[in-house]
Amino acid sequence: IVLNVSVISPEATLFEGEAPSITAPAFDGEIGILTGHAPMVTVLGTGTLTVGNGPSFTVSGGFLQVVENQVRVVTESAAKA
Repeated sequence: IVLNVSVISPEATLFEGEAPSITAPAFDGEIGILTGHAPMVTVLGTGTLTVGNGPSFTVSGGFLQVVENQVRVVTESAAKA
């Protein structure tokens, strides 16, 4: 089982694919998401979003949603880290 991940900024979809995990900068600290995570929505802060062993992005603002191993990251600004 893997996470289906989408990372979206106003300019483009930066990543769409599968990953075993995600780490993200929430507004109150870094969070980690693994498969089977409870449904949640959190506001993003500023920091590094890492998609498993794959790409990393510097993100600022937006939100992260987890529902049934689907992770959507919608950020106000993002760039490859």
